[in-house]
Amino acid sequence: MADPLVGLVLLPLGWATLAFVLGPGRGAWAALAGIAAQAWLAWLLAAQVGAGGTARHAVGGWGAPLGIDLAADGLSAALLLLTQWLALGVALYARSYFAAGDPARRYFWPLAGFLLAGLNALFVANDLFNLYVTLELVGLAAVGLVAAAGGERQIAAALRYLFAALAGSGLYLFGVALVYGVYGTVSIATLAPLITPEAPRLVWIAGGLMALGLVVKSALFPFHFWLPPAHGGAPAPVSALLSALVVKASFYLLLRLWLGPFAPLAPAAAWLPALLGAAAIFWGSWRAIRAERLKPLIAWSTVAQLGYLFLIFPLLAVPAAFGAGVMQVFAHALAKAALFAAAGVFIQATGQDTVAGLAGAAARLPVTLFAIGLAGMTLAGLPPSAGFLAKWQLIEAALALGHWPIAVVALAGGLMAAVYVFRVLRQAFCLAPAGAPVAAVPRALEWTAFALAAASVLLGFFGVDLMTLIEVRA
Repeated sequence: MADPLVGLVLLPLGWATLAFVLGPGRGAWAALAGIAAQAWLAWLLAAQVGAGGTARHAVGGWGAPLGIDLAADGLSAALLLLTQWLALGVALYARSYFAAGDPARRYFWPLAGFLLAGLNALFVANDLFNLYVTLELVGLAAVGLVAAAGGERQIAAALRYLFAALAGSGLYLFGVALVYGVYGTVSIATLAPLITPEAPRLVWIAGGLMALGLVVKSALFPFHFWLPPAHGGAPAPVSALLSALVVKASFYLLLRLWLGPFAPLAPAAAWLPALLGAAAIFWGSWRAIRAERLKPLIAWSTVAQLGYLFLIFPLLAVPAAFGAGVMQVFAHALAKAALFAAAGVFIQATGQDTVAGLAGAAARLPVTLFAIGLAGMTLAGLPPSAGFLAKWQLIEAALALGHWPIAVVALAGGLMAAVYVFRVLRQAFCLAPAGAPVAAVPRALEWTAFALAAASVLLGFFGVDLMTLIEVRA
């Protein structure tokens, strides 16, 4: 398709529908081809935005306020790039991961396609109502992926996820309705000059409801109750997609509205998400340190790492804070996808999901263990990883504004991340029990996990390019 904005939305819908028509468990090659094409379109869009500013498309020739506009600036283009390339890695992993009779495989490909279509549409939507529609598509596809395995634990986790997603979406939609009632439009571009610090009380209430709904969907403490069961109980490829991409979509939207139409109202509440983010870092890290099973450990780590994203809100007056948030999104997405992929390798090889079961992994699965080490570097913020750049920029912004407690939280969180990562690595170097079975796993699984982990470290060398792209604002 000529316009990348349109192709990035329609392509995943096309191959997802084809995968559904082909029947349960089929559609892997269509998905791989489609995602590869999407990755190329995202690259073209990023080059277009980097060269000429924002990209726009009026759907059907009718732009806002009468029609629907699609738009992409540097932040949108960067997240579209991340989504397609990371999804390509997960798709390659999933093709080798699912066994022929695995119930989770039956509808993985169509649901993954609808999930990617929703994410792509969310990143280019330019009005509040269509953002709601895309949030719903992402949430329902994600719930379906969690429930697809059909086990009792997976169904329970999916229902909890569904209730949280619907509650968050409902709060957001209620806020959108209030905004429309006051201004008669939901176009972000049209609303930007209308909302001022003297806005009616209903607009303040609307902003609060929308922010609360997005915080619930982002699993920020104390609304994180649904995340560990969903991410920890789903198959490894699903966990990788959910943790790396889905929870970032709500944060992206919150950041977009915070810096966009609701910017005049935002400073009044800037410290609340930061305080919740700090609590998330300490609580999630502590639960990860105490976890006995590998995938729940990684899921609790997601709760902790998401907290860093919300530390930036009191610091957004300093440009480095915005860069820190975006770099953390990239670093965490790549590292967490790598960790869940590595966990899937260990589970297939040993048949168990416990930290204690990792004994002997250093000798038996060295590539996978190396992947965990690289991803752990990123989570702990060790140089030269992208996680190090994110935390460096965050601390720099905090000290520039004199908000040293945020710098202390960032440093303490990095130390706690190092504790639970080294706990896993230490166990892997212990001797395995005599006669412990180790099944052969496809090499594609090991090397995909390694590639994702390596990307989270190598991104640290290309931070300037990423920062240059996201500086292109709408």
